[in-house]
Amino acid sequence: MIKVIKNGTDRLDIELSGKLNTEEMKVALDELCDKSKDIENGKILYEIIDFHLPSLGAIAVEFSRLPSIFDLMKKLDRAAILTDKTWLKKVSEFEGHLVPGLEIKAFGRDQKEAAEAWLSS
Repeated sequence: MIKVIKNGTDRLDIELSGKLNTEEMKVALDELCDKSKDIENGKILYEIIDFHLPSLGAIAVEFSRLPSIFDLMKKLDRAAILTDKTWLKKVSEFEGHLVPGLEIKAFGRDQKEAAEAWLSS
């Protein structure tokens, strides 16, 4: 399950829990595009509660929407990732080096206040 919540004019909050199937991925990407359309210099707080690899169909949907995902990433300045998985923290921060203008920092799930402070700074 994935939830996309618009939090103010320049921030999205995303919660991911469990495995995404094809339909859930379609809905999530539609929500992400819709809720981010007016964002500039935006921020994302992405909480990964329980990570499972998405289904192959969900991955295919994500690949088919890469242009809109890249457009969204251009609207963002910062992303804070909340996860207790060390490997997800490392992968997330590495991804930040691949996207010009986007700074990604990973935090433990118990560090939500620190993540929000970092996003606001």
